[in-house]
Amino acid sequence: MISFQQVAVRYPLGNVALEDATFEIEDNEFVYLVGPSGAGKTTILKLILHELVPTEGVITIDDFQFSHKNFKRVAELRQKIGVVFQDFKILPDDSVFENIAISMEIKGYPTKEIRKQVEEALALTGISDKKTLFPAQLSAGELQRVAISRAIVGNRKIILADEPTGNLDPKTAWDIMNIFKKLAISKTILFATHNTDIVNSLRRRVLVLKDGRIIKDNKKGGYKL
Repeated sequence: MISFQQVAVRYPLGNVALEDATFEIEDNEFVYLVGPSGAGKTTILKLILHELVPTEGVITIDDFQFSHKNFKRVAELRQKIGVVFQDFKILPDDSVFENIAISMEIKGYPTKEIRKQVEEALALTGISDKKTLFPAQLSAGELQRVAISRAIVGNRKIILADEPTGNLDPKTAWDIMNIFKKLAISKTILFATHNTDIVNSLRRRVLVLKDGRIIKDNKKGGYKL
């Protein structure tokens, strides 16, 4: 479970990135974060990753709890979380297989387990035939499939997606959303997006943000600009 209780992020010059954010997300729940640029969507994702520290409030992620005070378990927390970015963040000099396997290698997984999980991720995202290729040989949609594969290996249960369809054409974006629909069976997913068509077609819970505040929590999905 992910819980925010009266969480705020304020900067010294008075800028407010998030104010009084309170919500809970259950295990295996799919939640859209929507709102205009600067509304606070990415701030929430960075708080969950502990890339930002809340000025006020308490964040709980399973058995991890942190506030503005010192938190010593950042590396352990991040092992639970996979991230999918709009700009992919793929290592250009590594093959597809190597890009997906790297986080498991860093964490010391056995070679047999790395191969098993990477092969499963490649199959789920539909790029098993691309595993020996390099990023320069792939389309944007294929690069995003690599990024999704990298985010799910290592037994991660939480996936943060920050505008993952933003650089894709409409057809490819829907192909990527079909992958997220499969993942939603067994993962907790927070999906930040501006794409109202996707939000309104794949109706899941929607948190609407504006000026750093959550102004609506729509359990049945749907969003209008």
